[in-house]
Amino acid sequence: MRKTVQLLLAASLCGCVAATPQPDAGGQRVDPIPVSPIPISLALEEIITTGIRQRLKNPISARFGTMLAGERRLNGRHEIVVCGSVEDKTPSNGSGGNEPFLAKVYPDAGNTFELVALGDETLNVGDACRLAGLPIEPKKS
Repeated sequence: MRKTVQLLLAASLCGCVAATPQPDAGGQRVDPIPVSPIPISLALEEIITTGIRQRLKNPISARFGTMLAGERRLNGRHEIVVCGSVEDKTPSNGSGGNEPFLAKVYPDAGNTFELVALGDETLNVGDACRLAGLPIEPKKS
């Protein structure tokens, strides 16, 4: 009887190990920031839009699309990952098109802003945002 109980106990533990969820791809996923009534706070939106406007050709005319944000701890550092799109008009009032962006804000470091990518020249921003759990589909111009 004792051996039967031990075998059943061992078998049940083996099942638990096999059911352990696999970690996501390199800790890329984030926990979405709760949405109510807007996707991100006005203070966070101000940090993001100011940081991105500094890198645009015509920052005054920039129009931002939907932005989604999530937070995570990576290597002991608290970061907010933000995905969105921005339309930058050219100086001759022509449309520069909607450009996707991926940015980070570090609350533990005085809300430091880091633009990871703007447009898809260096990184496929849409894929990176989807991997992070923040799927943004920029409007097509």
